[in-house]
Amino acid sequence: MAKDELVFLPLGGSGEIGMNMNLYGFGPPHQRKWIMIDCGVIFGDLSTPGIDLICADPTFILEEKENLLGLILTHGHEDHIGAVGLLAPDLGCPVYATAFTAKLVESKLEERGVNLDMRVLELGGRLKLGPFDLEFVTLTHSIPEPNGVIIRTPLGVVLHTGDWKIDPEPTLGPVTDSSTLRAIGDAGVLAMVCDSTNVLSSGESGSEMRVKESLTKLIANEPGRVAVTTFASNVARVVSICEAAYAADRAVCLLGRSMLRLVGAARDVGLLPAGVKFVEPAEAGYLPRENVLYLCTGSQGEPRAALARIARDDHRDLVLTEGDTVIFSSKIIPGNERGIFTLINDLVELGVKVITEKDAFTHVSGHPNRDELKKMYEWVRPDYSIPVHGEARHLEAHADFAMTLGVRDALAPRNGDVIRLAPGEPVVIDEAPAGRWMLDGDIMTPEGAGPVRERRKLSYAGLVAVALAIDEHGAVAAPPAVSIIGAPRELPGIDNLSDEIAEKAEAAFLSLAKTKRQDDGAVELAVTRAVRNEMIAVWGKRPGVTVLIQRV
Repeated sequence: MAKDELVFLPLGGSGEIGMNMNLYGFGPPHQRKWIMIDCGVIFGDLSTPGIDLICADPTFILEEKENLLGLILTHGHEDHIGAVGLLAPDLGCPVYATAFTAKLVESKLEERGVNLDMRVLELGGRLKLGPFDLEFVTLTHSIPEPNGVIIRTPLGVVLHTGDWKIDPEPTLGPVTDSSTLRAIGDAGVLAMVCDSTNVLSSGESGSEMRVKESLTKLIANEPGRVAVTTFASNVARVVSICEAAYAADRAVCLLGRSMLRLVGAARDVGLLPAGVKFVEPAEAGYLPRENVLYLCTGSQGEPRAALARIARDDHRDLVLTEGDTVIFSSKIIPGNERGIFTLINDLVELGVKVITEKDAFTHVSGHPNRDELKKMYEWVRPDYSIPVHGEARHLEAHADFAMTLGVRDALAPRNGDVIRLAPGEPVVIDEAPAGRWMLDGDIMTPEGAGPVRERRKLSYAGLVAVALAIDEHGAVAAPPAVSIIGAPRELPGIDNLSDEIAEKAEAAFLSLAKTKRQDDGAVELAVTRAVRNEMIAVWGKRPGVTVLIQRV
């Protein structure tokens, strides 16, 4: 008889930062019960034209969904909850989260018209799903209600940390529940599956209280209008900025949809202090410049966010000019440098003073530096370390670091690795499908699907479309019509490239034998080759070519 096994399978978030999706399975092979922890996204970029959201390929668990007992959400960041509305209806299992995270998910579900079996747990809540006895443990992070998950099974205990740091003075919410972490360490922990984001950074990540103190001094010293941009999900930072504004006799106005949504969710679940109040944009416009602070979305240079529109001088509620100040209470997320620097330059062109984390103490990370990782390992004392939530360099560095902290072994996984945690030492025993799914409009499509691949190609070399009318005798009924998109229409020595392409297309058609002219496939191939060869000859690039054939 096959024996029970405890396995861990990351489908997203191992080998990259973002789109976290992790599975734990228990039972004999082919008869396992599963739980999923987190279901997140990353955002599209220039390499994925037309794509807004990308998530991990869920094919493996969709094929096992009758054995999926539940989806557990550790906290409310998009890279942990952003795909819930896209995938959970097909997964068909209950979704478990604490109140603030559940509120954020529910708002997304309303937008998509999706209903789920959402079950709200208290901080420190506990539930049993089949062979899994699960307990939330309260941590600190850059969003309210971050939770680690203690997973108790007949083969041992695993701590899945989610995202965390150790903040001794959080400005909103409780401190890290170190007593529970020490208690499970005393009882024995088989493995810790742990955040690796800041493993390359020494020391500690820093406290939100120190940021609040610094922002209070900064805001008090600025004479004109002040706009502050930060991550909307960092409700503690939002509250700190508000309190710093009130101390400087400034009212606070919120700008940006996500800022309004996140603050609204925090208020709905009772997280906002009673004294935190806001003025409407119409009212803020009549306040003296030195008595207002605008709290804006757009810290990562997002072109449609409030701050980018302000920098372009096309925001309906706010104009910034010389004497005003913008404070970035955020860091630059790798990959966003170009957009952020463009945003800063646009603000400087308006005469605005810009303060970033490089100029003043305006931000601390929500992830643990090495000293915090060391403390967590001292509390939990796992037998094994499984680093996740990081690129390859983070995972390997974390595994090496964990070995210096007394673990028996460390295994740095990649998406798709099926890792047997018990019995025996952790080892990769199989490989599951791992890739990406993309939200293309309202359709989920695998990475590399035709439309996305074609759009990427069009972004490099454009498109030439040729419309060809052919009569019943196999002759050209009218000169070919040519449309050129994303490629030159005029070149040195060629006044009208469309006419040149039309001539080459017609010549290619006429070069075919009469029997071949009745074959649409043969006509399309001949015309495509002729047009592409001409574009390579005159332009040096290979555009996409499409041939439209009409029989008349």
